[in-house]
Order: sequence, then structure tokens, then C-alpha cells
Amino acid sequence: MTDATAAPDYAIEVNNLQKIYRASGKMPEKHALKNISLNIPRGSIFGLLGPNGAGKSTFINILAGLVNKTSGTARIWGLDIDQHPRQSRAAIGVVNQEIVADPFFTPMEMLELMAGFYGVPKSERRSLEILTAVGLDDKKDAYVRQLSGGMKRRLMVAKALVHNPPVLILDEPTAGVDVELRRSLWTYVRELHDRGTTIILTTHYLEEAEELCDSIAIVNHGEIVACEPTPKLLSRLDYKTLVITPKEALTAVPDSLAGLDSVIRDTGALAITFRTSETGIGRLLEQVRAAGVGIGDLVTEAPDLEDVFLSLTSEPEAA
Repeated sequence: MTDATAAPDYAIEVNNLQKIYRASGKMPEKHALKNISLNIPRGSIFGLLGPNGAGKSTFINILAGLVNKTSGTARIWGLDIDQHPRQSRAAIGVVNQEIVADPFFTPMEMLELMAGFYGVPKSERRSLEILTAVGLDDKKDAYVRQLSGGMKRRLMVAKALVHNPPVLILDEPTAGVDVELRRSLWTYVRELHDRGTTIILTTHYLEEAEELCDSIAIVNHGEIVACEPTPKLLSRLDYKTLVITPKEALTAVPDSLAGLDSVIRDTGALAITFRTSETGIGRLLEQVRAAGVGIGDLVTEAPDLEDVFLSLTSEPEAA
């Protein structure tokens, strides 16, 4: 493990990374990653998002040593994965989407076994501490086959932490986990981050990524289509929606407002969507008042990460 005093600026450094799956039988050649270049800062929570089949899992599996890259370079904690394969992979813990666990082991036995694989001395092992952190201390001596799906998912997180890696990759960690357990898991992830662990997250729960991640990369068809700090990414869409609760109920949008992108919602609110670069809220309010609409209350709604994600990954409609 790299000494903390020599910690690199970037936890992950990838340059022109490619992965081509050659044609086999009836399966055509697939270009899973197309010259991806990416630097993930040390100590960050970094989101890697994209549709199914976009290349996220291929990227993670290359870092984990499960898939061989076609070309390009990758460094984990300053260590080239080709020149230092063992040391670089010891610098990461990976929680994959698939649950892989021997049903005849107990959680405690599994963590002790994994710690042994990584060469962690018995005096330095934290198996019970880790199981407690992920809420499995009361199941430490139960067989894995007796655990629920959510418990098995948390056990996968625990396995990835036995060697105290400086980089933790979470690939859909909350899939199949109930809301309460999701919250407890993210609380623990934040604690790890506060201790200096770099977190790389893939998730289909975009609200999680929006809340947790410092920066986000969006991958589509094997290419990075955006990679920015989360606030900057959210500002990409140049529109907001002004939602007005009228003092008196409206049955239709007033004629003088028909030229705007406006609708009456099921709640009775008047919603006007506008481009922030072209129109100010003050001007809109003047038009609303001029239309004879009394304003009881108003709020503005900004695009969220789901809106940005869809704008960058949706396929254009055929003509």
C-alpha cells in the first residue's frame, strides 16, 4: 500500500483507455470503451453514471483486474496496473453488482478469509468493526444462505473493506436494499469519505448521486459525454419552471400567457417553463399579473440530475 504521506493527487488516472470485445460466433465485435481519459481526485466522491451497457462495468472490471484492456493506460493510487498489478489492485476495494458469497460460510468467516487473502495481520483485522458498521454484527455467526438479499449486499460492501483500501468502488451498492438500509449504508460511506477514502459510485438512483457526489462523469456508448463538478453539471440545462399558486382557481391558461410554455397542473398551479438566459422571473411575474392572475404563492423548480442525464444519453427520435 502506498504510504499516506506519498498519496497522489489523483486516486485514479486513466488515459485513452480502450476495450474491444472481438467478434465470436454470432456475437459481433463490440467497442465497449472508446479512448476514455479520466482523472478522479484523491479524497472525492465521484459518480460514474450511464445507461445499461454504456461501459461502466467494463471500466470498473479493468481497474479490478477482471478484464484486460485493449489499449491505453490506467493508474490506481499512482500505480500503473500493468507495471504494478498486485499493488495497484490492493489499493482498491470493489463492490460489484453481483452477489458472490459462499452460502456455507458465516460473515465473520468470510471477512477473516478475505483479510487473509490480502495479507492483513490478525492483529490489524477489523472484521467485527466492519460488520457492525454495515449492520451485520448480529448476523456474524449466521450462514450466508440465511441472510436476506439486502444483508448479502451489505456483506459485499464489508468484504471490499477488509484491507482498508484508499479507494472504494461501489457498483450499484444499494440495488435491492430497503430505504432504511440505504440510508445507513450512505452514512457509513460518508464516514469513510471523512477519513480520506476516495469513493467511486455507480447507481441508478440519480438522487443519490446528486446528493453525494462532488463530481460526476456520464458515460454513453463507451464514451464520456460529460465530466464536471456536480453543481456545474446541473447548470447545463438552461431552463427553470416558475410554479404559481393562484389566489383564485384557474380552469385554463389565460390567453395572454398562451405564447409561453405554460400549463395548469393537476394541483391547480400555473407552471411556466422558461429559459434563464432569455427571460427573468420579474418579467414573467409582470406578464402573469397583467393577465389578471392573483399570486398566492410561488416557487421555482430547477432541473435535477435526472433531467441532465436524460438530455445527454437519450437517443434522438427517428424522423
